[in-house]
Amino acid sequence: MIDKTSSQAQMFANRLQKRFRHLKKWAHRTGVGAFRLYDRDIPEIPLVLDYYGEPLQMQDACLCGALYKRPYEKDADDEERWLSVMKDSAASALDFDPVHIFLKRRQKQKGISQYEKISSERYVKIVSEGGLAFKVNLSDYLDTGLFPDRRLLRAIVRDESAGKKVLNLFSYTGSFSVYAASGGAVSTDSVDLSNTYLSWARENFSLNGYSAGILKNNSFAERGVRQEKGGHRLIRADVLDFIDMAIAARIRWDIIIADPPAFSNSKKMTDNFDLQRDLTILLEKCLALLSAGGKIFLSVNMRRCAVTAANLEEQLAHYAENVRVTDLSGKITDEDFKDRKIPKAFMIEK
Repeated sequence: MIDKTSSQAQMFANRLQKRFRHLKKWAHRTGVGAFRLYDRDIPEIPLVLDYYGEPLQMQDACLCGALYKRPYEKDADDEERWLSVMKDSAASALDFDPVHIFLKRRQKQKGISQYEKISSERYVKIVSEGGLAFKVNLSDYLDTGLFPDRRLLRAIVRDESAGKKVLNLFSYTGSFSVYAASGGAVSTDSVDLSNTYLSWARENFSLNGYSAGILKNNSFAERGVRQEKGGHRLIRADVLDFIDMAIAARIRWDIIIADPPAFSNSKKMTDNFDLQRDLTILLEKCLALLSAGGKIFLSVNMRRCAVTAANLEEQLAHYAENVRVTDLSGKITDEDFKDRKIPKAFMIEK
């Protein structure tokens, strides 16, 4: 095992060095402070690893990633030793302090949210992207608060947002909403069930010079009729309950961002959410909230996704006329994701 692990550690180090040489100048030139460095490039090393920090000033940079679930069982102690060796290899390859490298385990566990807290170290950084600043937490959650594979989709939303009212569903830490605000949106409404993530989103707004207030669902229902006043609101609510309330109140948005997790449940939800099962009904309800000429930007966060623009268009035609669906996946593949499979994204126009 030692010889095999040592061999893998050397291959891993070589790959990281090669990828970093390729990406660092691009990241510096484009102002990208969080990018994908490694994603199962070598099958025997099933890790994903992202870089956080200024690539040409590495003293404060960090690496954060996870071990994917293996297709076979491995002794837990052996796995921990293996992870430790890979961590040391990454530190040596890029001249990092190992305390700035965070490796977790990414295993699909149905019924458990990807946003569940797994630690309380609170190792946070502020990183740049698209001329904006975002807080990431590298230690306490499986995901850090900023998804690098949605970077160019966020940029598309910003380009579309001038003068628009924007609704961000499953808003997480609010990065899409901050992009929309920076693009000139007259209002943003970000809906999530977690106080933690709404507070995090408020910090992201503040980092970029915007103020945003947190409302409960019923408070928004009372104020929704005054939506035309603009501003940025963070709404604590179950997304499906919120949508039903907004439909009943006849509130409309020009842009809707739907970035749901593959699966989510909570004691506060009336039911769980399963993307594969609930996608069509979610989109049908979103269409009811969309202004004429409006657009929905959809992320389908499933690695194995059979959804296509054509079948989405066919399904939604039963609900609304003149719906057009465009696959954006080819337009949002940035330099660090070339030749890699990323979650699909679609634009739905009414």
